[in-house]
Amino acid sequence: METVLRGLTSEACLVYLDDIIIVGRTFQEHLNNIRKVFQRLKKANLKLSPKKCRFFRKEVSYLGHIISADGVKIDPEKIKAVVDWPRPETVYDLRSFLGLCTYYHRFVRNFSAIARPLHKLTEARSNFNWTEE
Repeated sequence: METVLRGLTSEACLVYLDDIIIVGRTFQEHLNNIRKVFQRLKKANLKLSPKKCRFFRKEVSYLGHIISADGVKIDPEKIKAVVDWPRPETVYDLRSFLGLCTYYHRFVRNFSAIARPLHKLTEARSNFNWTEE
């Protein structure tokens, strides 16, 4: 998909595997970008699934993020998942939790400093002991 839409990405669309988000600063620009993407898909003989298509959305949930004209933010459901995560009982549990948190690290100022004590607990020589720290 990225090969088919090369040159349009970031200007007109975001691509991840077989998902495409077509963007535009104005309604007319959005229509033009839809046209460009559709032309590329047609030329490559690719078809869309109408059931999966959503058009003219002001906000889109995509890969755990909410994308809108205001920018990109974390999907509130993902924040809830972090807040509601059960206390890790094992190193494996902690690594799973850190994996989720690390995915959103760019939204958390000083993430590496905040997560450092948790990462130390995952080290091979560490004795896993969950404390208030």
